[in-house]
Amino acid sequence: MVADPGLPASLEGWLALLEQRHGQRIELGLERVRKVQQAMAAGSEALVITVGGTNGKGSCCAMLEGILLAAGYRVGCYTSPHLLRYNERVRIDGRDVDDERLVQGFAAVEAVRGDTPLTYFEHGTLAAWSVLAGEGLDVIVLEVGLGGRLDAVNLFDSDCAIVTSVAMDHMEFLGDSREAIGYEKAGIFRTGCPAVCGDPQPPATLVDHAAAIGAELWISGRDFGFGGDRQQWGYWRYERPRAQGGLVKRGGLAYPALRGANQLLNASAVITALELLRARLPVSMQHVRQGLMLVEVPGRFQVLPGRPAVVLDVAHNPQAAGVLAENLGSMGFFPETWAVLGMLADKDVEGVVERLAGRVDHWLLADLPGARGLSAQDLAARVRAAGGAGDIRCYEQPAAAFAAAQDAAAEGDRIVVFGSFLTVADVLAAIKAARQR
Repeated sequence: MVADPGLPASLEGWLALLEQRHGQRIELGLERVRKVQQAMAAGSEALVITVGGTNGKGSCCAMLEGILLAAGYRVGCYTSPHLLRYNERVRIDGRDVDDERLVQGFAAVEAVRGDTPLTYFEHGTLAAWSVLAGEGLDVIVLEVGLGGRLDAVNLFDSDCAIVTSVAMDHMEFLGDSREAIGYEKAGIFRTGCPAVCGDPQPPATLVDHAAAIGAELWISGRDFGFGGDRQQWGYWRYERPRAQGGLVKRGGLAYPALRGANQLLNASAVITALELLRARLPVSMQHVRQGLMLVEVPGRFQVLPGRPAVVLDVAHNPQAAGVLAENLGSMGFFPETWAVLGMLADKDVEGVVERLAGRVDHWLLADLPGARGLSAQDLAARVRAAGGAGDIRCYEQPAAAFAAAQDAAAEGDRIVVFGSFLTVADVLAAIKAARQR
């Protein structure tokens, strides 16, 4: 492809152009982006696994990637958002794609876009597909950005879809009930293909949609599940048809490297997907063990070494905050917990704070940038209203709040950074910069 002299030559230039042209706004719908996708004509023979849901998508994608790489497959992965570098969104064989390849992807989309407007996410999704489709991969793992039915990722037909959980988030786009949100999430299911639901109590709309289109639905706790003790865990699923089939068990599994009790929900959904694809994508249990033991996802109940203890978690809705609270409770005793919190204005701040109020002694609140960012002062009022009592302080950015927590916390205390990808990213960048000094 000959470079257009009018287009950016660097990744930074492309991202700046897309932010200027389209901004970060969300505009659900597939008509515009499908038009561009069809013009691109970028096909792939790779098996495609799509992962949607309210929480746990990133963890499931990382587990799938880790297991499939351990099994020797060539794997591409597209996730969002990123923490420190845009390159994190597109990986080939476990490594972030370099700037040059991403620039080529953005240019490939632009070459056929014409006057069709695309959002920042839509352009990025098509660019990622352009990169991954040209690699001769065995498997492509795609993470849904928002919802499912109308998300740009849903343009690409999958051989198996996973919905990790259904909870209240992005209600202004997806609806104000679990039933409405469940229907949107179920939009990634395909006729005749495995559809795995990691939520043990899925909305009826999700179940009904799977039945209506003839998807092969598997639900956690009904069709598959897990159990274990402190040393190891085991996976089970029923064969189908249930009347003729038996019970399949996979025991002696080490706990995933990702921390948190909820990770067994994610891991069992991932194993189910791979079991259902085994005719086309054979994976041994040794590969499963390897992949789960080595998988890492920054910002998902990530506990940093050293003292005081530092926990990074991108939890930004009540369900995720409830899981974070449960995981904090299992960490042992800490005299005091210092919360570094920054959130977007359109999130359920009160719901998040209510889940964690009983575990936090000090609230260090930070401004977040952009039109959706909530100021620390406004956040403080909402924290108080939701029962966040005690010490509340305000800062201009998450890194400043984290520095204050480090100065104030005793060696045996705990610092928890959460509330948004933006919050965790700012603190991670500050930690990285400090280590390089």
